[in-house]
Formats: sequence, C-alpha cells, structure tokens
Amino acid sequence: MRLRPHHLLCTQTYRGKGYDNDFVDNMTAITNRLGREAGAQIEIVFSTDDICVKCPKMTGEDLCEENAKVKAIDRKVVEYFGLEEKCYIYQNIIREIKAKMTASIMDDICGDCNWYKVSDCRSIILGRSNPE
Repeated sequence: MRLRPHHLLCTQTYRGKGYDNDFVDNMTAITNRLGREAGAQIEIVFSTDDICVKCPKMTGEDLCEENAKVKAIDRKVVEYFGLEEKCYIYQNIIREIKAKMTASIMDDICGDCNWYKVSDCRSIILGRSNPE
C-alpha cells in the first residue's frame, strides 16, 4: 500500500467521513486493512497515493487542487519524523510518530488542514491532553 507522509496522520484519525462516497469507501477499506493487518507494510511516496486515487480533489498524478498546501503538509511530516521514500511497517512508524508528536508539532503540521478544525485529530494522535 502506498501512502503519502501526511496520510500517516489521517489514517489514525479517520472516522468514516470524507469528500464523497467513493472516497469514504476507499478510505474505510484502507484504514480497516491497516488496523486489522499486523505487520502491514506500506510504502511512503512523495506523490499521490492509494488514498488520493479516490479523492475528488486529485487532478492527475502528483496533482491536487490544493497541491501547494498538501505538499507543505507532507514536507513537514517528513522533516519532523525523518521519513524517506521507502517501505515501513505501518504500526512501527505510527508508534514512532506518536512517541515524537507534541501539540505544537501537530498544530504546525495540521493547522492549515480543513479536517483538523472539525475533528478529534489532535486528541487522538496525542492520546493525552498534554498542551505541549
């Protein structure tokens, strides 16, 4: 399964909502598989991924209606967590992200995301009410 860097955060906090039915069905299948399959292998890609393919905002390979914003979010995830374009075990990389994540990092990465303002992303990923 191919995931772009910021989707490592989205897959942890997804709650069955999205842009349209095709997107929701695809995202649900992906998050169910990642949650169910111990040792799930993913490939981090710095481009459109298996989630993007059903997003109505995808306009082409490595193109999104909000390309600059999406690329900036990906870049921050890569920088904060030292990710490379390579394969990882999903559960291991999620554990590493959660161990290093702080409220200020989360706000910096996700602050411009429309979903962040209307979701529980912050509390789910931080797993605590730690303000910093």
